[in-house]
Amino acid sequence: MAAACTLPLPFPAQAEWKPVEKVVTYPVSGKTGIELYRSIGENGPKIGIGRVIAFTDFDLKWSRDYQKRDGGCVLASARPFLTITYRLPKAAGDMPPETRERWQAFLEGVEKHERVHGEIILDMVRKIEAFSVGLTVKDDPDCTKIRQVLTKRLGELSEEQRRRSREFDRVEMGKGGNVHRLILALVNGD
Repeated sequence: MAAACTLPLPFPAQAEWKPVEKVVTYPVSGKTGIELYRSIGENGPKIGIGRVIAFTDFDLKWSRDYQKRDGGCVLASARPFLTITYRLPKAAGDMPPETRERWQAFLEGVEKHERVHGEIILDMVRKIEAFSVGLTVKDDPDCTKIRQVLTKRLGELSEEQRRRSREFDRVEMGKGGNVHRLILALVNGD
């Protein structure tokens, strides 16, 4: 039987929180754009069965205050502790000025792309917070049903975040997309 719950009303803003953002680099080398791109292919973060140019992931923990009230349970507060990690290539060694200039443009574009993934993650966390704070489930004296309601919604928001990220990558990495153009400019000098 579904738990009777009340969705949260707009609550006053909780204490402002900010994510921790980290940039972790991996080494690449080369004197030309194609050498740098090949080095990315050899050294980039391994995701699934292959390697990628860059990758954004996150660690999310919560401090939640469940309170028993009138035989029910309310989630009085939910404070996120979010760390977003951007994994990016870092070129080592000297390279010709023309290659250095193309590399900088490539790297700036890739980082800009990854930061959009960070914004998608941050949006998910804000939606979780908005749903969580004030969530009330009646007839839940042990605060167990509320956790089921919350877990279901968290799963939906998590899937939405993954879908949005996949769609963003599909557009950006597809033929003519921004990342595709960045790669061509690095490799071909276009």
